Amino acid sequence: MRFTKAHGLGNDFILVAESDAPEDVPAWARRLCDRHRGIGGDGLLLHAPAADGVRMRLINADGLEGEVSGNGVRCLAALAVSHDWAGDRHIVHTAAGPRAVTVARLTPGRFRVETDLGPPRLGSRDVPVALEPPRERVVDHRLQVAGQTLCVTATSMGNPHCAIFLDAPADDALVASLGPALEHHPFFPRRTNVEFVTVRGPGEIRVRFWERGVGPTQASGTGAASAVVAAVLRGGVSRRMRAVCDGGVLEVEWTSGGSVRQTGEAEIVFEGEWRAAADVGIS
Repeated sequence: MRFTKAHGLGNDFILVAESDAPEDVPAWARRLCDRHRGIGGDGLLLHAPAADGVRMRLINADGLEGEVSGNGVRCLAALAVSHDWAGDRHIVHTAAGPRAVTVARLTPGRFRVETDLGPPRLGSRDVPVALEPPRERVVDHRLQVAGQTLCVTATSMGNPHCAIFLDAPADDALVASLGPALEHHPFFPRRTNVEFVTVRGPGEIRVRFWERGVGPTQASGTGAASAVVAAVLRGGVSRRMRAVCDGGVLEVEWTSGGSVRQTGEAEIVFEGEWRAAADVGIS
């Protein structure tokens, strides 16, 4: 089986043709993503051709399927252009819907990709969160988490997100303690991705991530987009912002009443051949 390893600002993926996937995809994905017994990655992207681009199926490192990944979309878009499967402008089809991309080649392995992530979903039932009666927006909602009260802003970019705003960037210990507590909190029936956000000014945020089914990651495309949306909903910032992640910077713009557009790099690191038995998985 041939595979490609790529990353978007350190958020790394293993890309494999969907036709090569075995029957037990979750166990196989866990094995491939394992950083000691496999290739290593935050997720597995299964891809297939589409008339106007490519199709993407995301399996997180824990073997559970996700709806969409902004960094994953950029990685697959870069691969499609590098192999001439698609033109510089094409569509990446995800479980959350089509995402239009524009790809610019920087070097043979590095690409700059602009993605239309679509409009955010803000209603409590659309995120979703367990809130009755439902609300049009979930901004600074008080929630009991791990013995403390947090104010969370919940949004969706096709996958659920929750942002908490801090005066200073979260350290590793805080991410490790609150990340899983929020991901599995009953307030989020489909679990959630978590963003730890510090507003540095009207045009910039510092953000760290705990990704659903993965854990801490160096960057998150949909997470950075959701963090910007959450900051705009809270007020006092621009609709066009820099999201500074551990792995680099993503440029995000949320047009009034419209789509979230995001620009960032993706790098194809290497390609190889997986030789282990397809039926070998780890629990």
